[in-house]
Amino acid sequence: MEQKLFDTGKGEGISQDTVDELIRDFEKLRKDRSTLDSHCQEIAERIVPDDAELFNSYGASNQTKGEKRMSEIYDSTGMLALERFVAIVDSLLTPRNGFWHNLQVNNPTLSRNKQVQDYFQQVTNILFEQRYMASANFQAQNQNVYKSLGAYGTGAMFIDELYGKKGLRYKNIHLSELFLQQNHQGVVDRVCRLFCLSAREAIKMFGDVLPDEIIEQEKTDSEKQFDFIHWIVPREDRDPYRKDFKGMEYASYYVSITGKKGLAEGGYNTFPIPTSRYRQATKESYGRSIGMDILPSIKTLNEQKKTMLKQGHLATDPIILANDDGVIDLYSGQPGDLIPGGVNKDGRPLIQPMPVGRVDIGKDFMEEERGLINDSFLVTLFQILVETPEMTATEVIERTREKGILLAPTIGRQQSEYLGPLIEREIDILSRQGLLPEQPPILAEAEGEYRIIYDSPMTRTQKSEWAAGAVRALQQALELSNITQDPSHLDHFNLDVALPQIAEIYGTPTTWLQDPEVIKQKRAARAQAAQQQQQLDALPGVAGLVKASK
Repeated sequence: MEQKLFDTGKGEGISQDTVDELIRDFEKLRKDRSTLDSHCQEIAERIVPDDAELFNSYGASNQTKGEKRMSEIYDSTGMLALERFVAIVDSLLTPRNGFWHNLQVNNPTLSRNKQVQDYFQQVTNILFEQRYMASANFQAQNQNVYKSLGAYGTGAMFIDELYGKKGLRYKNIHLSELFLQQNHQGVVDRVCRLFCLSAREAIKMFGDVLPDEIIEQEKTDSEKQFDFIHWIVPREDRDPYRKDFKGMEYASYYVSITGKKGLAEGGYNTFPIPTSRYRQATKESYGRSIGMDILPSIKTLNEQKKTMLKQGHLATDPIILANDDGVIDLYSGQPGDLIPGGVNKDGRPLIQPMPVGRVDIGKDFMEEERGLINDSFLVTLFQILVETPEMTATEVIERTREKGILLAPTIGRQQSEYLGPLIEREIDILSRQGLLPEQPPILAEAEGEYRIIYDSPMTRTQKSEWAAGAVRALQQALELSNITQDPSHLDHFNLDVALPQIAEIYGTPTTWLQDPEVIKQKRAARAQAAQQQQQLDALPGVAGLVKASK
């Protein structure tokens, strides 16, 4: 683990004033968030039933294991739309089957250096290899972050070292456990996690620094639950010259609510819990979500479904209206029953089902709400290509471009608030573990500053318009050159700049591209070979001139 215990004995390293302040801050954050928790509880009951009691329990110690949590759900449209939203965002931002980001040096001159390019390609390869190892558990936890964004508007991922080994480990922090604060620039830099441990688990994690009450409880009921908080804050007393946690950017404090006792102090070089918001309202720290926007539609759809179930039941098993004259016998309603007195002598029925209203109108109302829910969760945006397969390639490109325009705000926020800090945290951990290659000397002299280039399907779609425009313009120039037999039309294009950038737009690995020096050598060799061939072609003419001169 990166964080180091301040005191492995009695835990006296954290002052009681600090402990009291951390608990007060936590209690205030929890109280201030009561309205949001109530809002999230309503959403969870209708589209994330697994979370149905999490926002009421605070630390999960009051949950009943295995209880039914589907009592508020009559229509599954919201649940299914949220799952599809997760798949859509995952495929657009962090697809498992491809590289969705690269690294590039900040220095424009060094960015053209083949050694530097290959170094960052190696680092990128290692990042993806470590990130998608089975022991890291990134894929599942990342999808939980996207689900939290869609349902509640805030998602967070804890990135730490793999316990006991080299590598990475990821854990989505559920919003019910997470309390956050942002700085003056709107960046989340203070988080408090409320979590619950049994007495047995707490002793295994913290040892004898725990309050006596918890230690004694382990002897009688080791599974009794206790609440703890974990604060991560910028370290105000940081000493950059120290090599221990006192020299790290962020301080880490574990505190027991029971007994109000500090348990462990540590630190992190980089913020370990990147936290993102789907959308943010003015003067609010937590995000707002699609689930919040369409909660009225979800509630309406559930009520409509309840009404439709009643109507459908009455339509298929109707109430029978009969004349109370004692002529018609009661009957069971089984197929083949004979009903004496069911009609009069003129054949007019004396019994009939009770009217239940128009079921088709209820279906139309429900489809309208379902369409709104699917639109909000981006589902219908991705049904266009399936529903209209006869589109031409140009139409497909245009539709894809439109999707990029509509999704750009959502995608951009996740890149800046979530993926950027996540990648920086990964690089920090892997670098300290010695899993990254040594920097080339020329890069080390420039202090190795880098930037993240996102190369997901979403960003590629947005940039592909540039490449497509360049190719179209080049095709026009070639046609003009063929018509006029004048190759000067191609002089407008700097292909030495354009082709490498087009390759980058289409996601070509830098290792597949030749070093500029090798390209120069090939061109020089071709020019020399052409010159030699020209000389050979001219030899017969020269020989003829020499012979004629004699």
